[in-house]
Amino acid sequence: MTHSSAVLAGLMGVCVGDALGVPLEISSRAERQDDPVTDIRGYGTYKQPPGTWSDDSSLTFCLADALCDGFDLNRIAKNFCLWLTKALWTPYNEVFGVGGTTCRAIIKLLRGVPATESGETGDRSNGNGSLMRILPMVYFANHLPFPELLERVHQVSAITHAHPRSQMACGIYISIAKELLQGQTPEAAVTAGLAAVEPFYEQAPFQKQRSHFHRLTPQLAQLPIQEIYSTGYVVHSLEAALWCFLNTNSYPEAVLQAINLGGDTDTVAAITGGLAGLHYGYEAIPEPWREAIARKDDIIALAQRLETELLHHHL
Repeated sequence: MTHSSAVLAGLMGVCVGDALGVPLEISSRAERQDDPVTDIRGYGTYKQPPGTWSDDSSLTFCLADALCDGFDLNRIAKNFCLWLTKALWTPYNEVFGVGGTTCRAIIKLLRGVPATESGETGDRSNGNGSLMRILPMVYFANHLPFPELLERVHQVSAITHAHPRSQMACGIYISIAKELLQGQTPEAAVTAGLAAVEPFYEQAPFQKQRSHFHRLTPQLAQLPIQEIYSTGYVVHSLEAALWCFLNTNSYPEAVLQAINLGGDTDTVAAITGGLAGLHYGYEAIPEPWREAIARKDDIIALAQRLETELLHHHL
């Protein structure tokens, strides 16, 4: 497999952003301004060595792994269960930093609740836990009509995060990522990606959520940093990731900008890193950062498996 693979670029883009952010999670923006991150670090919040990724990447890899055998919601849900119970796709056979909404949904799955009914639907279950892991769905873009792609993205979000707002955030992100995959510039990808989902989100149950996304326009990039919130709320995370991506010119700049916002550093950087990986490519991720990543060879092998599946099957 060539290292120009978009699959590897996206998966590693998520993972490196995540790993860079892990040691700084929950640090404040003021702390990051006093001590900006410029390189990969270790220990910190979770006392993990450099290159350790979190649940963001674990669940991204669980999804990608399930997709290697085609699209099956139950297989994806099973992998999420194996992550929580058996540490599937963790860097060191240990689960840490599990989000509450995700955990509660997986516990339902373990009790036998179907994957179509396990996700939380309350207003307060709109954390970024499905957005952070949704990127592998973009690789279906060339194999499915867009409405079907969007529907599957919503279904995968809803395994844990079934509120329409979380499903929309995932749909918008994948729509923009799809444009990047087709070679668009960041600005053009955001414009086209937002336009593509518009007809779908004018309909129930999504139209009531549209006001929550009113800042998602190509002009988002012009907002001052003080108006960008890097919290775990899904809309904030999506806005912050797009703002970082639009206001930088390289993979390292994009993910470091995300981390130096403070707050939910690993997840905002993972979401940003997915887009930046797709746009700038695998080789644009600094080699020392790639080399530091735990289980790097396993991630490369996973990307190769998924790419092979995409080449041989219309999923």
